Amino acid sequence: MFSLADRAPDAALVHALAVNDDAAAAAFVRRFQGPVFGLAVSIIRDRALAEDVAQEAFLRAWRAATSYDSRRGSVLTWLLTITRNLSIDAVRARRAAPVEAGELELMIATTLRGNPPDGTGGRVESLAAAERLAELPIEQARAVVLAVIGGRTAAEVAEYEGIPLGTAKTRIRSGLRRMRLALEAERD
Repeated sequence: MFSLADRAPDAALVHALAVNDDAAAAAFVRRFQGPVFGLAVSIIRDRALAEDVAQEAFLRAWRAATSYDSRRGSVLTWLLTITRNLSIDAVRARRAAPVEAGELELMIATTLRGNPPDGTGGRVESLAAAERLAELPIEQARAVVLAVIGGRTAAEVAEYEGIPLGTAKTRIRSGLRRMRLALEAERD
């Protein structure tokens, strides 16, 4: 059963979250659960942990709903940023040692060929993201894979790729922006 909240604009749902509107909260989760879970599972590569991270992302969004500012980005961008940060924290928390260079290169190669690592290939969201990733210039795609799937900071991407920090940040930001725009265009 769908409510009026299901047809509300994204920003209106966030504002309704801020005042604890249950129908808006349910509509918000229904609307964004696919992209949030898809991003979490593509970064974490563990479905059970990705479910926990996705749930935490929605809780954080609910707690921060009053601070959402549409001038700084879309609701999807805001929510995926929360999800990305939580996912990277989860990967770092469970990883005792950094991923070796060979494993990173394998991760980059398989992802850029459209085969998201560790069983995420069956997820529609992961496949769509991998397809958009393959359309990026190789430098941006490598930076995005290192940052998002490899859990590397911009400084670590810069060091790994042998590029200035500003260049690494630009490649990550530009790559993610191009992917977001392509995925939003598909969704609309």
